[in-house]
Amino acid sequence: MASREHWRTKTGLVLAMAGSAIGLGNFLRFPTQAAQHGGGIFMIPYMISLILIAIPLLWIEWAMGRYGGIRGHGTTPAIFNLIWKNPLSKYLGVFGLFVPFVVCSYYIYIESWTLGYAIFSILGGLPALPSDFNISNEVQKPFKDFFLHYTGFSSSGFLNKPVIWSYLVFVVTCALNYFVLIKGVSKGIERFCKFAMPLLFLMGIFLAVRIFFLQTNYGSAVEGLNFLWEPRWDKLTEPAIWLAAAGQVFFTLSLGFGAIIVYASYLKRNDDITLTSLTSASLNEFAEVVLGASIAIPAAVAFFGLSAAQEIAKTGSFTLAFISLPVVFASLPYSNIISFIWFFLLFLAGITSSIAITQPIIAFLEDELKFSKNKAVTLTFTTLFLVAHLPIFLPFAIDEMDFWAGTFLIVAFGFIQSLIFLWSLTPATVWTEINRGGSIKLPKIFFLIMKYITPAFLGILTFWWIFKELPSYLQADDPRVWITRVVLFILLSIKLYLIFFAYKKKKKILR
Repeated sequence: MASREHWRTKTGLVLAMAGSAIGLGNFLRFPTQAAQHGGGIFMIPYMISLILIAIPLLWIEWAMGRYGGIRGHGTTPAIFNLIWKNPLSKYLGVFGLFVPFVVCSYYIYIESWTLGYAIFSILGGLPALPSDFNISNEVQKPFKDFFLHYTGFSSSGFLNKPVIWSYLVFVVTCALNYFVLIKGVSKGIERFCKFAMPLLFLMGIFLAVRIFFLQTNYGSAVEGLNFLWEPRWDKLTEPAIWLAAAGQVFFTLSLGFGAIIVYASYLKRNDDITLTSLTSASLNEFAEVVLGASIAIPAAVAFFGLSAAQEIAKTGSFTLAFISLPVVFASLPYSNIISFIWFFLLFLAGITSSIAITQPIIAFLEDELKFSKNKAVTLTFTTLFLVAHLPIFLPFAIDEMDFWAGTFLIVAFGFIQSLIFLWSLTPATVWTEINRGGSIKLPKIFFLIMKYITPAFLGILTFWWIFKELPSYLQADDPRVWITRVVLFILLSIKLYLIFFAYKKKKKILR
């Protein structure tokens, strides 16, 4: 059996795992979710879900990855089959390749926006505020027009028409991801994350401190923090807030993507997973709960006022990141530098996540089809580059791909993997695997939580989306939505079939 790569240092492992989890959602999705679902009261179901869903599933994914890695396998098709000796297991595991691939194909395009905006910021290419501006919806219009023009979303035809600069930066972003991954686990991913993650935290702390002192005639950042953290107790009994909180903690730790499993597969047999996983999760929570909550919404409240900021939060993360916040930064001294720091922070958060969710396909080609590192990375990124043209040019493709792969399937897949690991192995094997080499020994109560409560929560989330979200989501009046759905279904079904076929035959059909 060929020797597999390993992490060189524990620090590198922790930062890489944290990087896989810390993404755009920490700085954008979390504050908007909290603002939309009761402010401070959102943190009660958030913390409960963190303990009952996220942390147990995190230990499960780390344990599954190490279990497979010491046996020469780093991806879910093979690991599922190692654990559950059933022909169905490896085909269920294929979704651990398909889901991250689909997510990365649009995520890397959004990631390229942050790099493009960072470059525009430092060069002074973003819209400027007139000297006599007034705080109103009109002040955001030039920034909104710029964003729609940059992405091509302003087109009313059957194809988006992004500006050439947007496309060129997307190519550069793919090249940067490729460059990191072609170097391998220790010399590429680990080395990059050792540089990127400390820089990300430094920039986040700088922005949080700068925003904290932001105050205008319309509001202050402190008022924004109060709005975000002041509880509205009447909302605590609403099922929607519990499901939103559970979904947020699930997404924020990159659970269900297969990335944690493949990263953990590069551990050695007795490497600690109990404390190390908690350390990486703690870094993620600091980035989300402390930094993520201290930048976007407080800045919007300070500049636009509380009521306007509430409306901005309802419009979603893209509006907040690429339209409203550039308006705020444009009003500050050294606006180009502050805006650059914001978008480059988002870029670092994006690229550390995209290299993680690309790695499952690369590891699959290496472990199961015996490709060399260079061939595996090159084939993966060639295919990814081509598929990414769907969200670039197809209207509504990002929304469709995010709903199916980035929302529904990752929760469903997390549900499946928890059942396979906890119910196919004996309880003694599961508990030994999780605690072996651990710097701390977990209380036995967590085994009961993992075995019963975590799958139950994930099952509720899965079926909630099927019965509550799916019917309303499928309703669409714009014919372009249905055209996009048909095109995505056909092309992504072909991709899924090729993965199934490659694994079934175990032949080098992709050479």
